[in-house]
Amino acid sequence: MDVVSRGGHDAVYLAGQLLVAMICVPSKDGISHNEIEDAKPEHLAAGCNVLLDAMLHSAA
Repeated sequence: MDVVSRGGHDAVYLAGQLLVAMICVPSKDGISHNEIEDAKPEHLAAGCNVLLDAMLHSAA
């Protein structure tokens, strides 16, 4: 599933040269890029596991 982000992340600058992806986790009240952003530890751990799985898959 493709999800469009309007954020100007570093991936924007790399996308013309290679495949990029962003891993998003839920944040309380949908707030992001703000000092009051808050995510549950289990959501952060799940995001880290997605990154680990992707890295292991690409290394295989």
